[in-house]
Amino acid sequence: MMPSRRSVLRLAAGAAALPLLPQSASSQAWPSRPMRMLVGFPAGNAPDIVARLIAQSLTEGLGQPVVVENRPGAASNIATAEVIRSAPDGYTMQMTVLTNVFNTTLYRNLNFSFVTDMAHIAGVANAPFVLVVPPSLPVKSVAEFVAHAKATPGKLNMGSGGQGSATHIFGELFKAMAGVDLLHVPYRGPYMPDLISGQIQMVVAPIPQALPLVRDGKLRALGVTTAKRLASLPDVPTVAETVKGYEAIGWYGLGVPKGVPADIAGRINAAINKALADPKVVARLAGMGIEPMPMTPAGFGKFVESEAVKWTKVIKDAGAVAE
Repeated sequence: MMPSRRSVLRLAAGAAALPLLPQSASSQAWPSRPMRMLVGFPAGNAPDIVARLIAQSLTEGLGQPVVVENRPGAASNIATAEVIRSAPDGYTMQMTVLTNVFNTTLYRNLNFSFVTDMAHIAGVANAPFVLVVPPSLPVKSVAEFVAHAKATPGKLNMGSGGQGSATHIFGELFKAMAGVDLLHVPYRGPYMPDLISGQIQMVVAPIPQALPLVRDGKLRALGVTTAKRLASLPDVPTVAETVKGYEAIGWYGLGVPKGVPADIAGRINAAINKALADPKVVARLAGMGIEPMPMTPAGFGKFVESEAVKWTKVIKDAGAVAE
């Protein structure tokens, strides 16, 4: 039986404090020059901001500059392909996200696998989402929304940031687990104005995007996608309190070319985990609505594998493909 996401996280986080094995000669000579951290999204996007924060900490912890390079395009596939083709020497890495896992199923003609062709060596942070509706919709809880959707099958619209986006796939998981028929409306641009006005009736949205609108009364939060309630929305129940077992969380991690020596991967991992324990880094992440997710290389590798199993099924069942 596949372990739950929570059990994988718990085991990996608990193991993060284990001592590293003695360093080999290759690790002792490394790093002797600047390193590159590729980001598959434009500058200023959340993955870029997280990458620059972590790169600064790695620069301080490893004693050599870590330079962030943006490689936007094809939902981060361009960056992933470049990292996979790079020498496995610890000088090239990628700030990875859950979207990379989605891509293995959404894109039918990829000549690489993000899951198996890359070494996943460090968890960085997780990003909760929240199910939000316009105040004009006559529901005030997940249970009421489910009942309303079942009473009007195919009449309610679920917005998203596009085919294969986290907002789309998280919504598809909700549809499947709640047993409701919602019409998916993908947006290439902002979807929040149409949600606020009631032209679409539901979005599973990132917390940083939705929280200000919820606090201003422009949206109603029905449930958070985490296993436990959030400090930022203490009065909002989890979706799982109604739809048992529902959990959908975005995340950030670090990947390197397969074959990077274990001692080098361990040093990168240790430097990241040290950064994630720094109150200043934690505060910066909290300001973005995300939380530290320290793991060992082995723990994060197993986590990525479990995420791939979970989301591959959701994507295939939904018939989702990349635009």
